[in-house]
Amino acid sequence: MVLDKLTNAARYTSMHPLFEKAFRYLQETDLMNVPTGVHEIEGKDLFAIISEAKGNPKQKAKLEVHRKYIDIQYVISGTDHMGWKDLAQCSQPNDPYTEERDAAFFPDKTSNWFDVPAGSYTIFYPDDAHAAMATEEVLRKVVLKIAVR
Repeated sequence: MVLDKLTNAARYTSMHPLFEKAFRYLQETDLMNVPTGVHEIEGKDLFAIISEAKGNPKQKAKLEVHRKYIDIQYVISGTDHMGWKDLAQCSQPNDPYTEERDAAFFPDKTSNWFDVPAGSYTIFYPDDAHAAMATEEVLRKVVLKIAVR
């Protein structure tokens, strides 16, 4: 798991062949004016999901993991409150993994909470159980989905 500011993106471009293109998208796109929804950048290997919504109270946050995609979650406006837990420390999922949604959800709670303000992002790998949108604030954010290679 990584938490950093977009100004430091160059530190991470060597971590995956598509990270440079992903960070370039974040840096060069007028994200405040892109419509919400899914936007292909490089087919199914790299795409963006733009959302603008009110989050949920921390008590309702669900830990999730993905197998096929790495998430780069960038906050455009507002402050996201996120949780993290090592997948190896999670119990069995209460909502098992499905290929269609590329997600499993866990009943576990995390004590690892942190704020992600506008201009910052997280990188979650398949072994990073994470809970996002644990805020009652309205957030605008983009989740870049990068195919695991």
